[in-house]
Amino acid sequence: MSLSHSHNHRTGPEHGSGHSHGHHHHATAPAPGGGSAFALAIGLNLAFVLAESAAGILSGSIALVADAGHNLSDVLSLVLAWVASTLARRAPSDRFTYGLKSSSILAAIANAALLWVAVGGILVETIRRLAEPAPIGGMTMIVVAAAGILVNGASALLFAKGSKSDLNLRAAFVHLMADAAVSAGVVIAGVLILATGLAWIDPLASLLVTAVIGWSSWGLMRDSLHLGLLGVPASIDLREVRGFLEGLPGVTRVHDLHVWPMSTTEAALTAHLVMPEGQPGDTFLHKVAHDLDLRFGIGHPTLQIELGHGDCALQSEGVI
Repeated sequence: MSLSHSHNHRTGPEHGSGHSHGHHHHATAPAPGGGSAFALAIGLNLAFVLAESAAGILSGSIALVADAGHNLSDVLSLVLAWVASTLARRAPSDRFTYGLKSSSILAAIANAALLWVAVGGILVETIRRLAEPAPIGGMTMIVVAAAGILVNGASALLFAKGSKSDLNLRAAFVHLMADAAVSAGVVIAGVLILATGLAWIDPLASLLVTAVIGWSSWGLMRDSLHLGLLGVPASIDLREVRGFLEGLPGVTRVHDLHVWPMSTTEAALTAHLVMPEGQPGDTFLHKVAHDLDLRFGIGHPTLQIELGHGDCALQSEGVI
């Protein structure tokens, strides 16, 4: 976590006294679940995709094929999430001064988009099958989909803890939990087909599959785009952050306050603090940095101290 400046490095007039930096360092935390969790989940799901695709084709079940298509998108999403999680731990460089932390945001956006592509493909085939129903192997649907519940449920558990604080891992978790729910729906469809012999139940189940996928992916897409546009992370209340900074000893005003995501788990902050009594010293800066991290999860704050004797070019909240 770093640092604090006492002069205005982005404006012409000088507003500070002296020049002080407060550094507070954090080691990059490993991704919850780790690489072994990704490798295991990818292996399990890839094997299941192959088995389910073959079963769907042999049984004539579009619901199984649809579920296999969605499972394949999950494999790709897990690969993306794994790559992004690895890149996010890369050290900063002269070209990427924040490292590659934001790759986790790009992966979350890509995963959400991948879900919608899968939905489109499934929907087209489902509509075709509704117009031309075909004989379905109900027992095959039940057995394969039941296996899908186990595979997806077990894989989701690998990311359950990390999904609470990392949108990148949440994308993987949502994919897998949606698959488990969808597989449960396919089991029910298989039972109904065995009981009634009605072939149209299969494409109807497929429609329900697309509805579940669309519903589960909408929130993911919204949150991913929000972070991609550098929106304030949902876990941070900007008004509370402003109130905290304004309540600091010696601070009379706060302006040019910005909070944005560096990755799906880390946030940064910049702000100008007007302190007429002058630079408060490094101890003050370290304390503020620590409190911002502890209270709001903001691990990379940059604070600029101003005396308030002149007009700062960034004084207006409408100026970026």
